[in-house]
Amino acid sequence: MAHATHLDTYVGRPMKRREDRRLLLGAGKYVDDLKLPGCLPVVFVRSPYGHARITRLDASRARAAPGVVAVVTGDEVRHLGPMPVNRAIPDMKVPPHPIIAEGVVHATGVPVAAIAAATESAAWDAAELLDVEYEDLPAAVEPEAAIAKAAPVLFKEVDGNRSFRRVVKAGDPDGAFARAAHRVSLRIAPERISAVAIEPRTVVASYDAATQQLTLWVACQAPFRIRGEVARLLSLHESQVRVIAPDVGGGFGVKTGPYREEVLLAWLAMRLGRPLSWVATRREDFQTTNHARGSVCEGELALDAEGRILGLRARIVSPLGASLMNAAAGSPWNHARLLPGAYVVPSCDIVLEGALTNTAPVAAYRGAGRPEACFAIERLMDEAARVVGLDPAELRRRNLISPDKFPFRTITGQSYDSGNYPEALDRALAAVDYAKLRREQKARRESGDVVGIGIVSYVEPCALGWESGSVKVERSGRVTAITGSSSHGQGHETTFAQVVADALGVTPDDVTVVHGDTRSGPEGFGTFGSRSTALGGGALVEASVVVRDKGRRIAAKLLEAAVDDVVAAPGGFHVVGASQKTITWSQVAGAAYAGGAALPAGDTPGLESSVYFQPEAECWSSGAVVAVVSIERDTGRLTIESLLWVDDAGTIVNPLLAEGQLHGSLAQGIGQALMERIVYDDRGQLLTGTLMDYAVPRADDVPAVTIEKMHTPSPRNPLGAKGLGEAGCIAIPPAIVNAVVDALSPFGVTHVDMPLTPEKIWRCLSRPR
Repeated sequence: MAHATHLDTYVGRPMKRREDRRLLLGAGKYVDDLKLPGCLPVVFVRSPYGHARITRLDASRARAAPGVVAVVTGDEVRHLGPMPVNRAIPDMKVPPHPIIAEGVVHATGVPVAAIAAATESAAWDAAELLDVEYEDLPAAVEPEAAIAKAAPVLFKEVDGNRSFRRVVKAGDPDGAFARAAHRVSLRIAPERISAVAIEPRTVVASYDAATQQLTLWVACQAPFRIRGEVARLLSLHESQVRVIAPDVGGGFGVKTGPYREEVLLAWLAMRLGRPLSWVATRREDFQTTNHARGSVCEGELALDAEGRILGLRARIVSPLGASLMNAAAGSPWNHARLLPGAYVVPSCDIVLEGALTNTAPVAAYRGAGRPEACFAIERLMDEAARVVGLDPAELRRRNLISPDKFPFRTITGQSYDSGNYPEALDRALAAVDYAKLRREQKARRESGDVVGIGIVSYVEPCALGWESGSVKVERSGRVTAITGSSSHGQGHETTFAQVVADALGVTPDDVTVVHGDTRSGPEGFGTFGSRSTALGGGALVEASVVVRDKGRRIAAKLLEAAVDDVVAAPGGFHVVGASQKTITWSQVAGAAYAGGAALPAGDTPGLESSVYFQPEAECWSSGAVVAVVSIERDTGRLTIESLLWVDDAGTIVNPLLAEGQLHGSLAQGIGQALMERIVYDDRGQLLTGTLMDYAVPRADDVPAVTIEKMHTPSPRNPLGAKGLGEAGCIAIPPAIVNAVVDALSPFGVTHVDMPLTPEKIWRCLSRPR
């Protein structure tokens, strides 16, 4: 076993991902790479209507088609349900969510039948033989229209198509607006967007009747959640269900699940006694994998004569789709609770409503409500600066939470742990020489250029909930670390090895990290919400400390020394003042597994620990962005000339991987800001269901960025870590939009909704003033 030197620590090192070698060599193992003997492909016949009544469904010809093993319709699986929904908002009304539709379909892509056949082509041929007739019904696609009085009734179980309504009112908002020297308001209506993971959703299911064991391989982010829900829906013990998430080609929040397809394949595998597989087509992925964003927010700020915030009002209407995902309420609630952002807001009156719509489900995607909240408050701050007559940077300085106020409780009840928001902004402004930028902007405008500067201060809550970690020193002295956090590109195998190596005094090469298999260790939570390092890493640190302390006691016995005289050494322990009296982890482990007289009094055999770590509250990352843009007058073409980004995510375990996470979220933030949008027509037809119609950024669309780091550790986990995986989706869109609105301000423009397409910008430039 390799030994670390006395000065070696691995937390903070920019180490390359150990996962990369096999992925770059093409040796990655994704769900679709799994080829079980006798496996039958499954295809779904899906509704082409946004809202329709099924007037006829005849599966007889499909069942008789060559190679067909089974055709499943809604009447056969109506007993399965209900699908899980986290009722995070009180009194939520949840519409029916059948595995296969019966009677009425409420969105395009909803399955009306599933077909298992000997080959995929045979299954698709049989799908053409399924006789289905529909009666088109009125659809409600946009959230505000869906809860209007004239909207069609989508579900008799949900009055007015309104799943929930929640009011957050605190302080004295009415008084604040009554005495305000300035009031500013904006209506913000960004488009819905899609995650477009490289690997679409994929499932393989296999059932062993002899052992009564069901195994699912799923491209997912939360294997334990899927195990629990599949077991519940199929009336199985959780011990009978194993879920494996192998390599996953992108998750971004939309693969937390479960979806209908996992449940259907599990049930059908048990019924047929044959393994089954399903791989979504790109069109199916657009139609059925949850979308995100799309909330309409009417926001208003009250400010005093000096530009200090007195109060905030907002009405948010969030689209939920036709079926509620487990995390359906999460993004809307984040949107509401995070509206104060990085600022002192003394009072608020926020109304949040969730609207059922004839569309795909709308739920979590990288940021999950954080981007919507940040966008709203940052656009309002720029509008306030314009109305009050202050520079946008100065208005922010007057309202940012000062570092001596932490822990800080916001008016919406959130507990911020630590941070230095003014310093982040000042660092960003200094790095770009903000005063010089403004002088250059003035000169360029005088020469006819259309140039803008955008500023954003942001917060990013992360590490909500709990996570498990298990650490075991094997007889060889090598270490196995098992995490309930399931990686899908974050680099868990590398970062968690660094964390455990430091805690035990070994090297990362001595640590094997296991994840993504519900059979491998204790119950886990999953990977989403920028939680893995703080919670998963925190659990592994605490488990490692237990193992280290037990190892120290055993070492003391073996070295015939007092426990207080034994300290950690590279690869093991030694006696203080007698470094030649050293013992390795393999020797300690040998005694631990020998048991009996080899152990100190009171200790039991073994050298492992499992920990569930749950902090008192979330951790809060923060930062600031300065964007500079220019616009071509004749075409509306936007150029992002520079991006300066200061991010504070507390302790950084691996700076190389952290920067990769920031760059990834930057690309997705750029996509939302400039080009991405899901479009339905008024009948619920998806018009952007292929990559010919839905634009995603290419490499040359993503601008260069200068990233500077701050490190304000969180007191809420052993590492002091905070999240950073969603920061680009939170901070980059409002920075770019603020810069574009600033560029267009000489043309009388005060707001533009995303995406900032050249046509949209050109129309702003061309409108009469």
